[in-house]
Amino acid sequence: MRPLISIVMTVYNREQYLAAAIESVLSQTWRDFELLIWDDGSNDSSLDIAHGYAESDNRVRVIAAEHQGFAPAIKAAFATTTGTFIGSVDSDDLLAPTALEETAAILNAHPEVGMVYTDYREIDENGQDRGLGHRCKIPYSPEHLLIEFITFHFRLIRRCVYEQIGGIDETFRAVVDYDLCLRLSEVTAVHHLQKPLYYYRKHSGNITSHKLEIRYLSSRAIASARKRRSLNKLDY
Repeated sequence: MRPLISIVMTVYNREQYLAAAIESVLSQTWRDFELLIWDDGSNDSSLDIAHGYAESDNRVRVIAAEHQGFAPAIKAAFATTTGTFIGSVDSDDLLAPTALEETAAILNAHPEVGMVYTDYREIDENGQDRGLGHRCKIPYSPEHLLIEFITFHFRLIRRCVYEQIGGIDETFRAVVDYDLCLRLSEVTAVHHLQKPLYYYRKHSGNITSHKLEIRYLSSRAIASARKRRSLNKLDY
């Protein structure tokens, strides 16, 4: 039987944090889900850790692939899932126990909503709480999304809307999630669940350490969105 929710977790050499990330998903109060762990060619013990959880919980599937990078990996991972609702959890982060239950409730109750996202708390490499993420304080609007990536973790998306916009555009590499959210905001209602249900771990290995690339790709994603929305430079 197809699960209602599919969660994907792409992994590349995250043995230090992976077990905690997987356990945070398996500890959800909502039980009807699948967890697809896509190993992107890790050369540490990440794949062994993932297989260990798959052997003990039939909701977990593992795919071992050659290293391609984050964007192709997450696109392929989503394509392999079957759930009506889809979401992702980074392999170094944590999901609060009620995250799936509370976000699925929004989508079930509001058919016009195609994506729901939650607030998040930042934690350090040792799991110590560093406070509420700054983006949580910004009210959602499609217009403000053109200025800053406010639809930060955690996000649950209707598969039909994801497919409607063509899914992940891997040419945006490190900011594929920002580009995806911009395109989603143009075709569906987005709900901001103002409750921290995700723990974003900041450490030296974060992809966000590549600031120049992210700045360039974010500008490109915004420019593409403005063109789709027929906005000129004076329309804010």
